[in-house]
Amino acid sequence: MNSHHFLVGLTGGIGSGKSAAADRLAELGAAVIDTDLIAHALTAPGGAAIEPIREAFGNDVITADGALDRKAMRDLAFSDPQARRQLEAIIHPAIRAESDRQIREACGPYAVLVVPLLIESNSYRERYDRICVVDCPVDVQIARVMTRSHLPEDQVRAIIAVQSSREEKLAAADDVVDNSGDLASLYAQVDRLHARYLAAAGATS
Repeated sequence: MNSHHFLVGLTGGIGSGKSAAADRLAELGAAVIDTDLIAHALTAPGGAAIEPIREAFGNDVITADGALDRKAMRDLAFSDPQARRQLEAIIHPAIRAESDRQIREACGPYAVLVVPLLIESNSYRERYDRICVVDCPVDVQIARVMTRSHLPEDQVRAIIAVQSSREEKLAAADDVVDNSGDLASLYAQVDRLHARYLAAAGATS
């Protein structure tokens, strides 16, 4: 396998459908690496980030079974920007190192890194060959998240407000998947992109 994988950064706001797009790309044969899953593993019992988090924030944010107490941490990070920066300083380099390792070991014609906050990180431009944004109208996004996670609308809006705006994401995108319609429409667009990425990966390897 060549050391430089053709790398697609896949992003989109909460509820945009980026997971559905990523699942489809995986089905088609791309090596999909999900930073959310990596973050969960790092903050699970025995995860590599647990002790640094405990040192930084104390036992209040660690559950009895030794995992990150997500709710306690979320409340703290929401109320205290300094705490959020501290948490990111622990988590982000660890996610970066593990995703780099998985990209190196990936089998597949090209790799897709699923990153919820891709546009928010400073160094995103030089890392990816293509940036793909899964997009849908904000009201569709809100409805999907409320249905899925049973959160009240104001809480969903608060989460969306912390993420980069739809406009910022679209401005950074090389490819846009419009997910305002149904799954069949999403798949058709993703299938076309897959063909394009395959061709591009073949040309660069």
